[in-house]
Amino acid sequence: MTCAVSTTITARFVFLGLLGSSSRPIQIWKAGDCVEQLSTDIWHAISAAGPGFVATCSLVAADADGYPVTVSWIGDLRRNIIVWMDHRAVEQAERINSRNNPVLQYCGGALSPEMQPPKILWVKEDLPESWSMVLRWMNLSDWLSYSHTGDDTYILCTTVCKWTYLGHAHM
Repeated sequence: MTCAVSTTITARFVFLGLLGSSSRPIQIWKAGDCVEQLSTDIWHAISAAGPGFVATCSLVAADADGYPVTVSWIGDLRRNIIVWMDHRAVEQAERINSRNNPVLQYCGGALSPEMQPPKILWVKEDLPESWSMVLRWMNLSDWLSYSHTGDDTYILCTTVCKWTYLGHAHM
């Protein structure tokens, strides 16, 4: 069984041909450029499914025990995901880009506010209490795998594409 998580719905699929499927909506909060979700809401939506996960590259904040840490710009404790399309970190992305770091050549010459480093910098600057509580910053697919297995290994593709990790330098 495979689980797919889009921005607004989760789906479960059984393959050998398509033997069955189901879906469940997930809550999303959007106000201006800020878009947030709750990781445990997604987990409950897919918890009856199996170990394969495909999900958006949304950013999950969790504490040392794996519990949600709020990243809500209004302080809502239910929101620990900055959704992939969130643009709250435009200023942070511009500051990072202005440094002209050589790593930028591997991501099209500039970071987007949709990438993880500007979002994390935004939390550090705008939500210092949350920043001090977060032990794990994870892409949603990595968090789902971690929640299912207890293994916090990150997927190389999303780590390279959204985090500026130079995977080729470690091969």
